[in-house]
Amino acid sequence: MKTKILICLLFFALTMQAQSQEKKSKSEQWLVLVNGNCEMCKARIEKAALQTKGVKYASWDMHSKTLKLIFNSYKTSKDTLAKSILAVGHDVDTLKAAEEQYENLHFCCQYRE
Repeated sequence: MKTKILICLLFFALTMQAQSQEKKSKSEQWLVLVNGNCEMCKARIEKAALQTKGVKYASWDMHSKTLKLIFNSYKTSKDTLAKSILAVGHDVDTLKAAEEQYENLHFCCQYRE
């Protein structure tokens, strides 16, 4: 009887451990439009993204103005990522960075007319 109970408990523990490990590593890709002009913008945008918890990869293309991200969707969200980039002064899709952050950008990085 004790052996059966131990086997059941062991099986239950292993099943729960496998499920919890599976949830921690869900990667998601996001390709998003982020305004900027130069290599300084590239460095700033990528740094802001990579400093967000759960981001594994960030690469901004200056010509297409797109940011490719790979992140763990259990640790962060697209909204959190957008807020991180907005906070350093760059517009994300249709969201505009606050005027104060935008004005703190170097003059060559300012893209609004």
